[in-house]
Amino acid sequence: MSSALLTATRITFPAGATAGPAIVLWVSDAEAGALVVLDETPFHPVDHTWPDQPGDTGVLSAGTESAAIVDTVMAALSDQGEFAAGADIPVRRGTPGWIWLVAHRLDAVTAPAWLTEGAGVTAAVDRDRREALSRGHSACHLASLALDAAVADLWRKDAGADALGAPAFDARANQSSRILLDGSVDEYRLGKSLRKAGFDTETLAATLAEREAAINATLARWVAQGAAATSRIEVGGPEITDRRTWCCTLPEGEARILCGGTHVESLAAFSAITVNLDLSDPQLLVMATTAVPA
Repeated sequence: MSSALLTATRITFPAGATAGPAIVLWVSDAEAGALVVLDETPFHPVDHTWPDQPGDTGVLSAGTESAAIVDTVMAALSDQGEFAAGADIPVRRGTPGWIWLVAHRLDAVTAPAWLTEGAGVTAAVDRDRREALSRGHSACHLASLALDAAVADLWRKDAGADALGAPAFDARANQSSRILLDGSVDEYRLGKSLRKAGFDTETLAATLAEREAAINATLARWVAQGAAATSRIEVGGPEITDRRTWCCTLPEGEARILCGGTHVESLAAFSAITVNLDLSDPQLLVMATTAVPA
C-alpha cells in the first residue's frame, strides 16, 4: 500500500476499549515477528522514546482464522516508503514526512495469508493483562505524587511544581520508569546536579524509613476514597500522535499528568497501594510500587 494512502493510526484504548473491528493497512515481515498495521486499534503500543508501559498482547481474528499478537509497538512510515518500528525508528515523533502508526507483532516471521492489506479483522486485547498494567500505571503516578509530597521539605531551592503543587522531585530526578503487572519500578538519580538544584540527599538517606511510611500513609488515604477518586484519560484527538493526559480526582485536587499509557477508572480498582524505597546505592533511589487489586 502506498504511504500516501496511510494516516496515523486511530486508537480506542484511551476510552478503555479492549476489542473492536479494524481494516489491515500494512503488513511487514520481520525477523522478530511480522508487523501488522490497522486503521484503528484498541491495542496500546510501547513507546519507543519512553518505554515505560509494555505493549498489549492479544489476538487478531477473521472468521475461523486467528493470529496471536505478542507485542504492540510504535511504528513510522516515511513519504519515501521507509517503514521502521520500535527502537529502529530513526526520527523523533512529529518529524515532517513521517506517518505515525501502531504495529502489532505476530509470533511468526511471515504473516498468514489471510492477514493481507484490506482484510477486515477483529482486534482483541488480553483484558486481564491490560487491567493489571493499567493498575500498575495508575499506581505508579499516584506513588510519584506521594513521593513528591513526602520529600517536599528537602528542597532548598525552587524545583517547580508537580500536578498537586508539591516540589517536582519525580520530574527532576526520575531516570527510568517500568510499568509492571500490578506495580512499577522507578529509579531516581541522586547525583551532583540534583544536589546543586537544592535537594538534600543526605537527609533523605538518614530519614528514608520515615519517608517511605509517609508515602504509604498518603497512598492508603487516597485508596480509601474508592470510587470517589475517579481516573480518566483526556485525549486531544483520535490518533496515536495526539496528546493524552491522565486525570485523577484526589482530596488535594485533580492531578493532571501527560501520559500515553492506560489507567483504571477509579481508585476503587485497588484494595491497597504500597511502596518500598531502596537506597543501597547512595546515588540511586529505587521505588518499587505494588498495587493490590480490589
